[in-house]
Amino acid sequence: MCWIRNVLKDNRGQSLVEFALVAPILVLLVMGMMECGNIFNQVLVVTAAAREGARSAAVGASDTTVVTVVRAAAASIGTANLSVVVTPSVRVSGQSVTVTVTKPVPIVTPVVRLGGVYCFGGAGSRHWTVFCN
Repeated sequence: MCWIRNVLKDNRGQSLVEFALVAPILVLLVMGMMECGNIFNQVLVVTAAAREGARSAAVGASDTTVVTVVRAAAASIGTANLSVVVTPSVRVSGQSVTVTVTKPVPIVTPVVRLGGVYCFGGAGSRHWTVFCN
């Protein structure tokens, strides 16, 4: 009977069991924060690239120039799957122009697999013709 009491009072493995129960939750929380940070970064870059493209389209650049400007602005996140849509393609002075940028974000964490997350960025501006003498 005495040895059973000694075994029940022994708590040498308690901290190991507690760590084994809490560690997976902590790992999931850290990985989730990293994924959210990655997605938020890409949303910010895509939105900034759309603004740069809208500014370039508003001052009279062609669609190919706008796409080049957007790709240069989004170069830090990779432009492999970057989609740029400029509407309208033929612009006149005083007309609104919209640049929409879309990019899929790969999920890096191997624990969580979502179908895919897409970042959308859009910016609009008025097309102005500037005459310089």
